[in-house]
Amino acid sequence: MRLHSLILLSFLSSTTSLFAQKIHAHNDYTQSRPFLNAYEQRADYIEADVWVQDGKLVVSHDKPASNAPTLDSLYLKPIAALFAKNDGRVSTDRTYTFGLMIDVKDDPTVVLPKLIELLQASLISFNRNANATAVQVIISGNRPRPEKFFDYPLLQFDGRPSEVYDQETLQKVAMISDNFQSYTRWNGTGELSGEDRDKLKRVIKRAHSDGKLVRFWAIPDQPDAWKVLRKIGVDIINTDRVADAAKALR
Repeated sequence: MRLHSLILLSFLSSTTSLFAQKIHAHNDYTQSRPFLNAYEQRADYIEADVWVQDGKLVVSHDKPASNAPTLDSLYLKPIAALFAKNDGRVSTDRTYTFGLMIDVKDDPTVVLPKLIELLQASLISFNRNANATAVQVIISGNRPRPEKFFDYPLLQFDGRPSEVYDQETLQKVAMISDNFQSYTRWNGTGELSGEDRDKLKRVIKRAHSDGKLVRFWAIPDQPDAWKVLRKIGVDIINTDRVADAAKALR
């Protein structure tokens, strides 16, 4: 009986570690200090919306203006510089790394080959097969079909509850994400209804059974809502308020 209890305790401990609370810096490029704000707060995921403009990948929420910053200048080169500075790590904190989420706004068959070419310029920074602390690049937004995921080395993908993945394809899925508003209109005040809570928990349970973390976008972006979502099992809090979320949740 004692051995059984120890085994159960070990399992629960490892599960808690696997699904520890994480923070996703939504639309990070709109912040006063893109990348640096989220990096200094040790965000677990940092998001940039990406388009193709004149053959280059640029960062913009809407169709980009002529002066839109490039993905390379805003994120990829600063990240590579950190790896060079810190002897093959992104930080002096040897336990820290993060996922760079690229929300593709254009045709993925055009964006992704260009992105991979850029990543290959610094494999120590972006190839987790070669460096366990490398930044994992994750594709969201306009994604290829799941059967095409393996056509794109160095990349993982933002999964959806509506998609069914075999065990091999799951290796290319970084997390399961969906629109919070598809499940509830709760605005973060008062109680989340039992019916809506159950709908959210079904998505969470299925993702966890596949060993995947869960993120919802379009959540009420405030401390009370973050804490409710954490309590029901949402692993990744999607927020524009990274510093506030880090203070409230860690």
